Amino acid sequence: MATGGEQNPDAELKSNDGATQNENPPEQNHQPDVDRITQDLKGKVSLEKDDDSKQNIHAEVKEDQQDGGAVSGGRKKKKKKKKDKAGDAGNVAEGEKDETSQPLTIPKFRDFQKAVELFVHQGPARTMEDAKKKVYNFWDTQPVPKLGEEFDDSVNEPVEPPKDNIRQEPYSLPDQFTWDTLDVHDPRVLQELYTLLNENYVEDDDNMFRFDYSANFLLWALTPPGWLPQWHCGVRVRSNKKLCGFISAVPAKINIYDRTQKMVEINFLCVHKKLRSKRVAPVLIREITRRVNQENIFQAVFTAGVVLPKPLATCRYWHRSLNPKKLVDVKFSHIGRNMTLQRTIKLYRLPEETKSPGLRLIEEKDIPRCHQLLEDYLKKFKLSPVFSLDEFRHWFLPREGIIKTYVVQNGGGDEVTDFLSFYMLPSSIMHHPTHKLLKAAYSFYNVNTVTPFEVLMNDALILAKSHGFDVFNALDLMNNKDILEKLKFGIGDGNLQYYLYNWKCPQMKPEDIGLVLQ
Repeated sequence: MATGGEQNPDAELKSNDGATQNENPPEQNHQPDVDRITQDLKGKVSLEKDDDSKQNIHAEVKEDQQDGGAVSGGRKKKKKKKKDKAGDAGNVAEGEKDETSQPLTIPKFRDFQKAVELFVHQGPARTMEDAKKKVYNFWDTQPVPKLGEEFDDSVNEPVEPPKDNIRQEPYSLPDQFTWDTLDVHDPRVLQELYTLLNENYVEDDDNMFRFDYSANFLLWALTPPGWLPQWHCGVRVRSNKKLCGFISAVPAKINIYDRTQKMVEINFLCVHKKLRSKRVAPVLIREITRRVNQENIFQAVFTAGVVLPKPLATCRYWHRSLNPKKLVDVKFSHIGRNMTLQRTIKLYRLPEETKSPGLRLIEEKDIPRCHQLLEDYLKKFKLSPVFSLDEFRHWFLPREGIIKTYVVQNGGGDEVTDFLSFYMLPSSIMHHPTHKLLKAAYSFYNVNTVTPFEVLMNDALILAKSHGFDVFNALDLMNNKDILEKLKFGIGDGNLQYYLYNWKCPQMKPEDIGLVLQ
């Protein structure tokens, strides 16, 4: 890989996608430019280096540069940083001022090469090759597999055993900050959290889009059955009580190969943009770990758009245009080669009516049957959740503006044979004179036993379009890969890595993954 390509990892990803698109037939040419909205992670986690080179998790998918930008990782232009971070880079930079007219000798050229390499590799790793060149000071202290470690089928266990002595006192924050456990059922507190995330959370790489989690979505995501208030961990400015940081965990039971493990899903790590040099995020991570350990839980699952030690699996987002004109207007997508806007609109036009007979919204009476359908379906995957009836009810019963689940009642009888679901997560569109919100639907869990899977998912697209969504997003996990190209999804330009904390096992392929994190 060329040095210039490494300096902007997304440039290479876009180039790769472009090559793929050119090989596709014309109807596949209308592809999203950037995985702008979907790197995140809903339970997703990104990392950012602070002044101590410690890596900070945050929920949703991106790694920022050392001095900030969104915790979500809207990447800024890289700055030439401190001498102690870049080794000889600072000396070279100073020397250039005095020696611009002098020839570059071999030793000086080698110093220059080293400086460039150090400068380049301080950014986020988007590929395994990039990751192998980085030093992960934070993750090297954590119970996670190293990048080079491989495990055979006999290994499926914790990295380290449960701790006997759990720290009782909260970790120390910088003097100007204080801990606060957030009561998300207090409308005022929930609004504070919404504001923090809305103004500081996950942005795309070009700072054009930012997740816009509604207050009700946050309440849904943060309070499943078994949730604990102490796992809604906030940081406030001591002087004015302003909320400036947050991290959360929710309980989960996860199947990993042939073992079922109680753990948590980590989500919504966010630090105010102006405070990212204060070393708040590393302490947030340690504190949520401590609080989870106190409940005798020592494993976690999360996702990230960057490569850390060590991915369990790597998935890719795909996007299906529902409102091509708007997506082009806001630069989420581009018009493919040899295409026009009118041809693109025609290409992505969907029928007005769904095809599956007996398709309707799920009702309370359908919960036991759909729960059983999902339980049976997820057994085929190597990583999957185990939902109780109450958890299924919480995650799948329709909530306006949050989650939609539709069932197929086959042949007009009483038996439900299939269901589809998608959740709704818009993004704020920044710096656009007309459009302010991009409405995105995300594929959740979809189970078919009678209806062909392609028909079921095409109905999901029709329903999402009828609800006014602009784009439908799906990962290439479970059975999704079989229908993505057939239904005119375009491949995104970024990966989503799945991670397990304090667990080691063989790596998995996307089609082995049966877990979707909001």
